[in-house]
Amino acid sequence: MNDLTRSTAADLAAKIASREVSAVEVAQAHLDRIDAVDGAVHAFLHVDREGALAAARRVDEAVAAGEAPASPLAGVPLALKDVFTTEGVPTTVGSKMLEGWRPPYDATVTRRLKEAGVVVLGKTNMDEFAMGSSTENSAYGPTRNPWDLDRIPGGSGGGSSAALAAFEAPLAIGTDTGGSIRQPGSVTGTVGVKPTYGSVSRYGLVAFSSSLDQGGPCARTVLDAALLHEVIAGHDPLDSTSIDAPVPPVVAAAREGLSGDLTGVRVGVVTQFSGDGYQPGVLRSFEAAVAQLKQLGAEIVEVSCPSFDYALPAYYLIAPSEASSNLARFDAMRYGLRVGDDGTRSAEEVMSMTREAGFGAEVKRRIMIGTYALSSGYYDAYYGSAQKVRTLITRDFEAAYATVDVLVSPTTPTTAFKIGERTGDPMAMYKADLCTIPANLAGNAALSVPSGLSDEDGLPVGLQIMAPALQDHRMYRVAAAYEVARDAALGHTVISRAPELEGTSR
Repeated sequence: MNDLTRSTAADLAAKIASREVSAVEVAQAHLDRIDAVDGAVHAFLHVDREGALAAARRVDEAVAAGEAPASPLAGVPLALKDVFTTEGVPTTVGSKMLEGWRPPYDATVTRRLKEAGVVVLGKTNMDEFAMGSSTENSAYGPTRNPWDLDRIPGGSGGGSSAALAAFEAPLAIGTDTGGSIRQPGSVTGTVGVKPTYGSVSRYGLVAFSSSLDQGGPCARTVLDAALLHEVIAGHDPLDSTSIDAPVPPVVAAAREGLSGDLTGVRVGVVTQFSGDGYQPGVLRSFEAAVAQLKQLGAEIVEVSCPSFDYALPAYYLIAPSEASSNLARFDAMRYGLRVGDDGTRSAEEVMSMTREAGFGAEVKRRIMIGTYALSSGYYDAYYGSAQKVRTLITRDFEAAYATVDVLVSPTTPTTAFKIGERTGDPMAMYKADLCTIPANLAGNAALSVPSGLSDEDGLPVGLQIMAPALQDHRMYRVAAAYEVARDAALGHTVISRAPELEGTSR
């Protein structure tokens, strides 16, 4: 494996800026890595070789001209989840409904990446319309976990997390509606961050659940994630839900955390996130992580958030209801797939045939749940009640943050499960997001940082760190300090223990 593909994003950016290596060399090394292993992993749906090399050349030209870097990540390659529009590049959202669609505009996140000189390698695989916890719901086949190709890489953003774990890219972008950045990060031994809702623009993000969807950074180190966070975050007038507030100082906080000192930080352990359904090895890893935080000087406090027990059912009423509304736009009339339009059928018949052919089973399931929950006579009993639970969850968070600085829990109850193991049991699949959903419902910030490998199966485990809205920097400081302590205790980084993939052409 090329050393460039093992480097952190921060190191690559520094080498490019100092002309120790060219951005083109870095991009080509990662494209070669994709060619070598993505046939087995299937992290990418589309690789934009020409676009990536052209972007890298522009960075090299700027460096040669003595210009200041466009950002601290100029020239660094990135894998972009296929839910963000990219001008002239296929954007499918993992669905046949948008197969072959080449958007005429960039999402704000895409635009900010380009303006920062980040080199977008291509678009990554995902559960269709971001609905899933395993990337098995993609219309284009599952992505596989580089730690064990028979296992899932998490979802819905499994393509982004797998690209990181397979060393196909040092950075990635995901979206998190109920855990779709953090859960994949946990099961692939990578870092995944859900920023405060509204702090990263949703303009050009193909919507699943508008009050929950949030784009965020994915990386192999906390500092790299923080650097990417600052590139993509910030107010956007094109997004009506965008927060007009300064971006929290996440990079400064991550660098502060590297000192390894958490004296004065109060860490709350959420008591609801343990017990039945949690893999013993995951709980042991979590307990060890909490012990390490205490050794770093943090004060550990047990915190009860009783409404969290109702987060999963509330989420699976709110998110499908919003999906039912958002996905109504895929009507075979304006863009995307159209089936049965032979001149003899009505618009209603064409729409029905298109939606039958274009949407997969999980998307149909959620549309039906959401439509029912919003229907006359059931709205108050289901959707309305779920929103009341959402308020209670928000209040639990507020009460907790009145006494602690951050909250911690396992990111997901188990390590990566085998492909096909839960596809016939939707409830078992949904439970992968037990720990991550509450932060989405409240709009708070949360991240997953690797906490080592399970002593049961040798697979990655994640530590979730949560912070109040617009206090994202708190979790970065704690995560960076923990990362340093973890690596010192292990004698290596978690990701360095990822098994080497056998070469296989794409």
